[in-house]
Parts: sequence; structure tokens; C-alpha cells
Amino acid sequence: MLPTKINLQRRDSLQGAANTCVAGCGFAETASHLFMHREIFSSLWQHIRSWIGVSGADPQNICDHFYQFKHSTGHSKARRLFLQLVWLLCVWLVWTERNNRLFNNIETPVIQLLEKAKFHSFWWLKAHNTTFV
Repeated sequence: MLPTKINLQRRDSLQGAANTCVAGCGFAETASHLFMHREIFSSLWQHIRSWIGVSGADPQNICDHFYQFKHSTGHSKARRLFLQLVWLLCVWLVWTERNNRLFNNIETPVIQLLEKAKFHSFWWLKAHNTTFV
């Protein structure tokens, strides 16, 4: 379970209104809100889908989002593994961006997050597949 503010409140680590989203939108910081409904992060998913040539709407549930994203093209196992890599990388980018906003007061534009996703996925693929061009 991610240490989102709502989960920390459930464990009595946060009190009262301290569970609101880091972006100041007033909503509780749940995993679904953070990764899929927060405007900047939901637009990241749109940019990622455009980059890899996949279209579709985002489901409301994170598990459904992962499944749909991974299987959206119906291609080979290698393609599904690439999509899984990209999805997990984007989740990591969103989480680190959330922490930068919360703890360092630093906001990265969505285009830079997209470029980070491209860069990290390229280097991961290059490191794990010597024939990758």
C-alpha cells in the first residue's frame, strides 16, 4: 500500500485536513486521485499514449488502468512487456514528482515528465537488450 496521505491518515500518522492532495485541489490524496485524476498526471498518461501510439480512455481504477494499458495494443509479448515498463516508469515518475512537490516545493512541467519517461525507458531497454536500436 502506497503511503498516500489518505493511507497515512488511516494509520493515524496524519491528522484532519492534512490528507488533501499535494496540488492543493482540496481532494483527498488517494492513489487513484494522484495517479489518474490529478490534472497534470492524467495529462501525462495522454502524452504517453500519444507517444507510443495507443488511444483510449483511462479507467477509474488503477489496476484496470494497468491492465488496459498493458493490453491496449494486443501485440506480442515483447510489446506488452514494453508497455508494462512504460506504465511502471510513469507511476514512478508521478510518485517522485509528488514527493518533489510535497517535500522540495519543486514542480516539473508535464512535458519534462514525458521526456524523462522517454529517456528512462530508452536507457532501460538499451541496458537490457543489447540489440535494441
